[in-house]
Amino acid sequence: MRKCVAIAVLALVATGARADWVPMSGTEIKTALSDAKLIYEDAWQVFRPSGFTLYNAGRDSRGSWRVEGDRYCSQWPPADGWACYAMERETGTGALRFIGESGDITEGRIAE
Repeated sequence: MRKCVAIAVLALVATGARADWVPMSGTEIKTALSDAKLIYEDAWQVFRPSGFTLYNAGRDSRGSWRVEGDRYCSQWPPADGWACYAMERETGTGALRFIGESGDITEGRIAE
C-alpha cells in the first residue's frame, strides 16, 4: 500500500513540475512582442512595433518581423523569404517559445 501511495505522490509531483504551454493568438503575439526584449539562453532580441527586430548573440543581426494569422514571422537579410512560427506562453512564468514548422523550439523570457 505504501508503495502505491509513494508512486502516486511521485506522479503528482512530476505532473506539477511540468510546464503548461498555451498557444498564442496573433493579437497576443503582437501585444507580447511589441517593444519587448526577449532573453534567450545565449542571446537577446528586441522587437519594435514598426516591424524592425535586432538579434544579438555576440554581434547584431537586423531583421524584420510581423504576425500572419496566429504565427510570428521573421525575415533576416540577405534572405528575402519569411520564416513563420507558432508561439506559446508558459502559464505562471510568462516565458515564450517559438515553434518552427519542423518542430524545433526556441524559448525566451521577456526582460524586465
